[in-house]
Amino acid sequence: MTATAQPLRLLLLGATGAVGREVLALALADPRVAQVTAPTRRALAPHARLLNPVIDFTQLDAAAPWWRADAVVCALGTTIKVAGSRAAFAAVDRDLVIGTARLARQAGATRMALNSSLGASAQGNFYLRTKAEAEEGVRALGYPSLAIVRPSLIAAERESSRPGEVAGLWVSRALGPLIPRRYRPVAAARIARALLEAALQGAPGERTIESEHL
Repeated sequence: MTATAQPLRLLLLGATGAVGREVLALALADPRVAQVTAPTRRALAPHARLLNPVIDFTQLDAAAPWWRADAVVCALGTTIKVAGSRAAFAAVDRDLVIGTARLARQAGATRMALNSSLGASAQGNFYLRTKAEAEEGVRALGYPSLAIVRPSLIAAERESSRPGEVAGLWVSRALGPLIPRRYRPVAAARIARALLEAALQGAPGERTIESEHL
């Protein structure tokens, strides 16, 4: 994007999560962004360049005008424990990701950056298979520019505790440089920056940003 290019309209999905909050702060401070649309379940703090539809994500309005955006950043995600079951987890981390990406694409978005997971694979465990299925579903939508970011453990202050993540972060900090860079925790702000830059730059084609490159 050149200095003379028009600022973009950004659709941010998952704005209340650890990574999404960081993306929101960065985007609202970025002159390349004309407006951030961030649909959420509860209202966000107002901002002059923020459109914040408060919605029910189980009943998406396909005709809502705020789906129209130039670029999309998706940071949606939960855990099986929080969701309550594998099916409920997949409904968010796969089905909701694909469904919202589809509506944005149909409304004209051409750039997307998706926050996925290190090791996402059809041969992985349930979590990693679900992430791989989300990637494949978004890939099939035909975004001219698609970036998939695959971080390791996310180092962030969360509103709700994730014991497995906390334990993983503790072990990672204890072992420090003994852990290969690929598997070290990544700060939420670094993931957010990679997502936003990928969406705003809009390089043609698909690219994957692995954890060791964040």
